[in-house]
Amino acid sequence: MRPVNCNNLLIQPMSHHKTASNGASARHASALSSLQPVDAAPFKRPSGLVFVWFTVLITWLISLLPWRLWQPAPDLLLLVIAFWCLHEPRRINMGVAFAFGLLMDVHDASLLGVQAFAYTLVAYGVQLLSRRMFRFNVVIQAIHLVPVFVVSLGLARLAHVWLAGEWAGWAWLWSALFTVALWPLADVLLLIPQRRLDETDAGAV
Repeated sequence: MRPVNCNNLLIQPMSHHKTASNGASARHASALSSLQPVDAAPFKRPSGLVFVWFTVLITWLISLLPWRLWQPAPDLLLLVIAFWCLHEPRRINMGVAFAFGLLMDVHDASLLGVQAFAYTLVAYGVQLLSRRMFRFNVVIQAIHLVPVFVVSLGLARLAHVWLAGEWAGWAWLWSALFTVALWPLADVLLLIPQRRLDETDAGAV
């Protein structure tokens, strides 16, 4: 009788197990590679410089109207600045936020630097979370921005209390929440030109 080689019997099951494990790893890797974050590359072209500054300036002019006397009113200027700090950080940054915050302090005849401080903190928080926020849709982005706006405006309010010695109540908290609630609307309105350009490019292809 021909002797049986035990080594071959051991090698064959091991080779089959290795092949099966490699196949499972390949399927797992392909499944992971198919997963893409939401809005990883939402638009192909950046926003126009003229359009960005037009929206900021027109919102600033609107913010000079008396409707802001209602304390829980949303801060539209802060909303637009925060939005462009996320999408166009090279054009609208913390310096721009600080400058417009000073302008609003002068207009409101309030303690100079308080709103500038709040605007700068919001711009910093938005830019700090920018990479993470681009992975999600606008609703999840708004949820991420709730602590940014609340903490920033809260610290500015505490600075006002420390310097002026008076507490103006909790209306600022409602203002922060209303401002964040308008984030999806800002995304729809401020990105209309980019959506049209991308639709034109897709139609040309």
